[in-house]
Amino acid sequence: MAIWDTLKRLMKHTAFSLFGTATDMSVLWVFSHLVFEGSYVGEYIISPMISFECATVVNFLVSSNFVWGDRMKGSGLRSYFKHFLGFNASYVGVFFVKMGLLLLLELATGWDVVWCNLIAVTLCGFINFFMNEKIIFKKK
Repeated sequence: MAIWDTLKRLMKHTAFSLFGTATDMSVLWVFSHLVFEGSYVGEYIISPMISFECATVVNFLVSSNFVWGDRMKGSGLRSYFKHFLGFNASYVGVFFVKMGLLLLLELATGWDVVWCNLIAVTLCGFINFFMNEKIIFKKK
């Protein structure tokens, strides 16, 4: 039965992660095409960092309420922020993987930053799920 619970939670995580992905892609597009256009560092380093943190906040809010909400019940404000810090820390670790993939894709293909980011975000979504399932929102 545990495998079905995990698969169901993975499906919820994937569906609700679309909010974070939409945030990431939208903020990335705005910063890379309107704020830092023409600057490699601005487009491929700074813009993804800003969009990533915005998406992390959105993902945490959605995840803590809809995906792992059953594991957050009865948690106080202190616990909520403790979970957020762990969530953010794990996402920062995965962010470095995402940035490596994004930059490798850009160097290998020459594609626009938005397309490279979409592929990297998709691959890193699975890492994020297992970090959340086994560490951040683990069963007690």
